[in-house]
Amino acid sequence: MKKDSIIQMWEDYQKINPNASKVYDAWAFGDSKEMADELAKLVLEGTKTATASNYKLYELEKEELPYAGLLNIILDGEGNAVAIAETTSVEIVPFDEVTAEHAYLEGEGDGTLSYWRDVHEPFFKKEFETINQDFDYKMPVVCERFKLVYKK
Repeated sequence: MKKDSIIQMWEDYQKINPNASKVYDAWAFGDSKEMADELAKLVLEGTKTATASNYKLYELEKEELPYAGLLNIILDGEGNAVAIAETTSVEIVPFDEVTAEHAYLEGEGDGTLSYWRDVHEPFFKKEFETINQDFDYKMPVVCERFKLVYKK
């Protein structure tokens, strides 16, 4: 994570949004440089307006869940800040109940629920392996929707 680019983007955003919340989170999508770059690009294009994450990891790491109004600085694979997105809604649902609409809003692949499941199941399985737990189709998934509010 390149702190200078995060701080610079936040300062630039606050210049045009002086009443913006003082709270933000900075993160990259996925588990690789390539995935972070690809998904950040989809956000910049306006194609990706949702994401899904493993609820269990928030629980284990005692991290606060995202919430409506949270500002997120999206990072590329090098840790550079590329955009700011505002969380518009958060819903926790079992993996096998993630909707086709949510899958479409994630903007990946062909936009279908089938594609979403095909790429997220191995991703979540890999995350569970790191914490010595098993993937389950009823695992809680944090389904977050957001809107792009700033890009350079």
